[in-house]
Amino acid sequence: MTVLRLIHTAAALVAAGSVAETLWTGLADRGDALAFGLLITVGELSRWSDGRARQAAPLGAAGSLSYALLGAVAGRPSQHDAAQVVTVVVVAALLGAVPHIWSGRASTADHLARRVLTVGFAALCFQPLYNKGVFTSLDGSAYALLLLTLLALSSLCGTVLAAALAHCRTGWPFGPLLREEVRGLLGIGSAVVATGAVMALAVAVAGLWALPVFCLPLLLVQLSLRRYAAVRATYRQTIASLARATEIAGCTPAGHARRVAALSLAVGRDLRLTGPELTVLEYAALMHDIGQLSLVDPVPAGATAGLPAAEQRRIALLGGAVVRQTGVDPAVAVVVERQADPYPGQPLAARIVRAVNAYEEKSRDAGPEGAPRALEELRRGTAGEYAPEVVESLARVLAQPQAARERVPVRRPGWSDPAPGWVTHG
Repeated sequence: MTVLRLIHTAAALVAAGSVAETLWTGLADRGDALAFGLLITVGELSRWSDGRARQAAPLGAAGSLSYALLGAVAGRPSQHDAAQVVTVVVVAALLGAVPHIWSGRASTADHLARRVLTVGFAALCFQPLYNKGVFTSLDGSAYALLLLTLLALSSLCGTVLAAALAHCRTGWPFGPLLREEVRGLLGIGSAVVATGAVMALAVAVAGLWALPVFCLPLLLVQLSLRRYAAVRATYRQTIASLARATEIAGCTPAGHARRVAALSLAVGRDLRLTGPELTVLEYAALMHDIGQLSLVDPVPAGATAGLPAAEQRRIALLGGAVVRQTGVDPAVAVVVERQADPYPGQPLAARIVRAVNAYEEKSRDAGPEGAPRALEELRRGTAGEYAPEVVESLARVLAQPQAARERVPVRRPGWSDPAPGWVTHG
């Protein structure tokens, strides 16, 4: 948590110093500051959360970065400095965060810290040099390229901060989190960068009336992405309902699929699977027992790990056939079908589902000694039944404190979905 405290402390110092300097020197170009502050506040009010550690406010991010790189308004050189930029962004972001804090829907501290440091970096790179006239010799294309470059660097800074904050909050490996953040940067992040640059250039020529004109497309994109998130939520709820069919039919114990999915995701994170791979893993883990619905004689307690290999493969193939008929991603059906194959030829997701399912079946209702005994059985089966790297990863996950493991829930939709990469930015 040292990194988390360091980021929060740095953001607090930057914000406090900027506010103090602005109060001392006074607010320059008050109309410009009010217009951008209003835009940032609206963007923060429309912010949404799609997980425990992620926030998305692309409109607020574009407005903040645009103000940080604002050099002129309708041909008139601006007079504000980097400290005023951070002050306006902090005040506007806090105003926009009030409903989120009041409702308790999302954590705001990480979001504000990342916003302050990212905008502060952009403003510090641009405003002092612009106010000294360093950029006056640049022509239109060179000036636009300069803004895009600074925006891209600022967005990369925000991406690294977001991954670091998520790593501190969840304990998940930093590398995969950073890859997911970069994927988000290539998605809605590119729209934020482009919109920020266009708004700064347009305001320099046309004045503040350019703000509502050029922020409207990004707002519409944001609304579309929220609808996409709702569709993904419905999609996952459908899969979860299908997974519960085995419980309702009495084929498996209550909560078995959910527990296997949650633990499989923890192992997948530990093994550094990518976002799309985690999505396939979760869906396959939820539906791994669905083949039992096709059996005439149910398996006692739904425990397939103790069945003969041929019977396990038959149930797995039946499950894959059911999954294919549901219209779910064919990759999920492949994992369900191959979960009972010998591990050297299995996809990694199938290896994870097989090992985690066996562990859950062997450890449930076995008392305090059930978990270590089940893990030891899995280790003895690494000669040909269970993948050694998966078993060791499972052991590492189980060695974590219970509170840390609970930070890896069955994911909400969109957290690691393969497209369009929007949930991490802003």
